[in-house]
Formats: sequence, structure tokens, C-alpha cells
Amino acid sequence: MCTALSFNQFFGRNLDYEFSYGEQVAVTPRNYDFHFRHLDQHESHYALIGMAHVFEEYPLYYDAMNEKGLGMAGLNFVGNAKFYEVKEGKNNVAAFEFIPWILSQCASVKEARVVLENTNVCATPFNEHFPVAELHYMISDENESIIVECMEDGMHVYDNPTHVLTNNPPFPMQLFRLNDYMYLSNKQPENNFGLDLTAYSRGFGAMGLPGDLSSGSRFVRVAYTRANATSDKNDLNQYFHIIGSVTQQKGLCEVEPGKYEYTIYTSCCDLRNGIYYYTTYNNHQISGVNMFNENLDSEVLISYPILEEEMIHMQN
Repeated sequence: MCTALSFNQFFGRNLDYEFSYGEQVAVTPRNYDFHFRHLDQHESHYALIGMAHVFEEYPLYYDAMNEKGLGMAGLNFVGNAKFYEVKEGKNNVAAFEFIPWILSQCASVKEARVVLENTNVCATPFNEHFPVAELHYMISDENESIIVECMEDGMHVYDNPTHVLTNNPPFPMQLFRLNDYMYLSNKQPENNFGLDLTAYSRGFGAMGLPGDLSSGSRFVRVAYTRANATSDKNDLNQYFHIIGSVTQQKGLCEVEPGKYEYTIYTSCCDLRNGIYYYTTYNNHQISGVNMFNENLDSEVLISYPILEEEMIHMQN
């Protein structure tokens, strides 16, 4: 399972799963050829940076941003996602190409909406080893977010006022569930019993905020946290605190005997400055890769292995 978040100029996600595919931070320069399966090639496109599984110099992006400040992430949507056959007259894009298809040509959510109108996301696998992943997507710039869900009845594009996405159920149902928690507050509650009662702890206003690891509960928790989080000079730090409210620890979510889902990494795209920040389960220190420190006019993919060893700063 996963959680995506947009907070001011920062966009990213937790990737929660029971094992790693060997992720790397990948920079795709402007002249890299994506070899889109059903489309004419782009001779030049926006540069991208994000987390990917790199197979034979091809980046299979989990989440990424482009040089113009648009971010996109794919989250598990098992049982509801439905991709399509190739359709004449449409821009037919394989599901594994969907993130680079959007980010290679769109500078904003507004532009992405236009491109999506004629996009058909196809059930074309990358190869026999990588079948089609069942995903839905969050696309964000500094100002707005949208959700894209390809389902049996077609592609749906939703405005996302919460700037949050988890997994199942479909986004309208996630959003509707907030009705059950509209009473939550960052203030202490009023005593309506007419009795001599005492709020014996701080934080009573958030009583009932779900704390389990299910998709729906994580959506409510992050939406509430984001809505009440303050914005100051260190929004990068605040971003990690907000999404950290739903990180998963090993041992709490058993998916098979002896196998547990956990937060493999947390990403944070600085949409304004082109820096991809991340932490991992074993390394809490924030690491970063700046796309603008690379030769973005190259044709060659650039990748960095993620730093897994815990880094501790000793003061004496």
C-alpha cells in the first residue's frame, strides 16, 4: 500500500510493500528516447527525476517530477484498475509509460488535463517479467492536484482538494469518508454533558482519528494532518512530518506468513528547485539528488542507488 501527498512546493509518497525491487533515483535527460510502444517518438522532452526500477537502462518510474515542476505518482489500485486495448484515434500509452508520457510534455496540471483527454492507457506489459501493475495516479503542481483512475467504465479524472491519495477504494469514496470525521479539530472539545468533566490530556479534539494501516484510514489521517499542519520556513521538514504520520513499521501488517509490508522509502519532490529528496526504512537522514546538477541535454539515463545505511551525526 502507499500514500501520496502534495504540500506547497513539495510532492511525493510513501512506498509501502513487503519487498524492494532495487529502487534507484533516476534522472532522464531531455534527449533520452523512451521508445513509446504505440506512439511516435519524442525527439526531445522535459527532463525527469524520480524513483524507478531501472531495467536495461529503462526507468520504470514509481513517482517522478519534471524540470517544470509537475509531479506524478502511481499507487496500488488492485481490483479496481482496468487498462484498455489499443484504440484508433487515441494516444495509446502503455501503463508503464504513463508517468513519463505525462511528465515529458506537461508543465502543469492544467496542461495534463488537456493531454489526458485523448490518452488511452493500454494494458501492454513491459515484458514477460513485469506484468501490468494495477495503479491509479496523483498528478500535482504547486497549486493543484488531480487523480486519474482507469476503471472498467473508463478513465476518470478528479479534482483533489485534499492533495492526498492512498489505495482502495476509488477516490470519490475516499473523499466521501471524510464526512465521518468532520468533527475532528486541533482544538480542545467543548463539554456538552452539563457535568463537571475534565479534558485530562491535550489532543482531545482529534479523538477518533483513525490510526490503523488500512488505505481508507491512512487517507483520513493524512488529510486531517495536512489540513491542520502549519507552513513556515522549513516546509521540507514539515512535509516529512505529515507523511510520516502514516509510515508503516515491519511486523504490523503481515501479508504472508513471515512477510510484512513496511515503508520502503519516502520521497519528496521539490517542484520549485528540481531536487528529489528521500528517506528509507533503514536510513532516516534526508538524502537528495538535484536534477539541475546533471547534464539535462544528454541522451543517457543517470541513476543513483539509494542510501540504505543509517547515517548518525555524533556531536561529541
